[in-house]
Amino acid sequence: MLLIVEETPWLGGMLTSAGVSAIDGNCKLPGGLWGEFRQALSYYYGGIDSLKTGWVSNVLFEPSVGNKILIEMVNKEHSLRVWKETTVENVKKVGKYWLTTVKTGNVKKKIKAKVLIDATELGDIAKLCGVKYDIGMESRIDTKESIAPQKKNNIVQDITYVAILKDYGKDVTIPRPERYDSTQFACACISQVCIKPKEPNRLWSKEMMLTYGKLQNNKYMINWPIEGNDYYINLVEMTPSERVEALKYAKSYTMCFLYFMQKELGMKTLGLADDEYPTSDKLPFIPYHRESRRIHGEVRFTLNDITKPYSQPEKLYRTCIAVGDYPVDHHHTRYHGYDELPNLYFYPIPSFGLPLGTLIPKEIDGLVVAEKSISVSNLANGTTRLQPVVLQIGQAAGALAALSVKEQKNIREVAVRKVQNAILDAGGFLLPYLDVEVGSPLFKTYQRIGSTGILKGIGKHVDWSNQTWLRADTLLLTSELDGLKDVYPSAL
Repeated sequence: MLLIVEETPWLGGMLTSAGVSAIDGNCKLPGGLWGEFRQALSYYYGGIDSLKTGWVSNVLFEPSVGNKILIEMVNKEHSLRVWKETTVENVKKVGKYWLTTVKTGNVKKKIKAKVLIDATELGDIAKLCGVKYDIGMESRIDTKESIAPQKKNNIVQDITYVAILKDYGKDVTIPRPERYDSTQFACACISQVCIKPKEPNRLWSKEMMLTYGKLQNNKYMINWPIEGNDYYINLVEMTPSERVEALKYAKSYTMCFLYFMQKELGMKTLGLADDEYPTSDKLPFIPYHRESRRIHGEVRFTLNDITKPYSQPEKLYRTCIAVGDYPVDHHHTRYHGYDELPNLYFYPIPSFGLPLGTLIPKEIDGLVVAEKSISVSNLANGTTRLQPVVLQIGQAAGALAALSVKEQKNIREVAVRKVQNAILDAGGFLLPYLDVEVGSPLFKTYQRIGSTGILKGIGKHVDWSNQTWLRADTLLLTSELDGLKDVYPSAL
């Protein structure tokens, strides 16, 4: 039996339970589970163009609809069970099995499993299993990334308590929150109260700020990074009770921003949607975590692997199981001293493939790590953390775990090519080539050719678009097939 243990009443993590329902990236790479999810949204709303409601993304949706779709997808898997509102209390290894104690309500249960997948927001299961990990920014000495800081630190990205607002057509201004300080949000957009913006080159009108995350049915996703509801706190090593207490301030910060929008910007008819979250405060179940523990994996994926994949000592491009095309995007402006950190506002990169080894922790058997806790550098996390990539990571983690159990092998003994075949059979990408679409009869062939390195893709950064092209429709020169020597030494 396959079992998902979910802490909230919903499925979907940041997509749904955290309210981040504007998809970042992979618009032209709709592969695997991400492609299925997008297609289901298209059916629900009446076409792909109906998802383009806000200007920040080509795919926006109501979080409750995302949860509904994920439930429908899960219900089709007859061997899969989901235990909602269930928390993990303890994990220990007993022989070749993991014995996990969970709590549902006041009832404790024990689960015996051959393989665990950590898909938590902050890598909590990996820690319980004894995995080594990093928190914060590595130094450039450790990662060889030229824009990394000189010294490592424990600074993580800002979190956000997203607000889903609805236009009620009448004044729904909330009471003035405690600790309200209008100066904290004064330059969230162009306004009379904005005197000294932190980011003068990113100042928008209030209409642009609002329609950034416009959703269907007169709703708006408020996840505004420019002096909006981003909030700095490092929750990672806190206990569950400490996190709950600390997040009260993050929630309050979002409520203060809502009051600012209503009071200072005149948006009095906008209030928290009453038909999204069944919570007492109408806020999402969890905050949007942009950063987590990052495990020490079989490989560590860095910015150098993204920008120059073919000139690195390790040929990680041969082992990829997911793709991404969003710039490196870090949120740090709510951290006091953010101006001393590297400038990571949409740092340009080509699109990339993510190697399987990032999901496999060193020295720990029977565990696969997904979500934002994979083995990447802090800088690379700025693009691997985004929703389409995380959906694909989850799919690859499931394929790896299933093959491990089926073949009765340890995780690291499973052949990467078998995992890649499972991804391809499910319509997923291994490498982000734009030449051949998923539905093409040549798709799998070109993905496999790229994975061997016989033919190497060309990465480009064009305006806001990060691309990789295999030149499938171009006359090739013998000199461009230098990768053929690695696979067939006698061929040339």
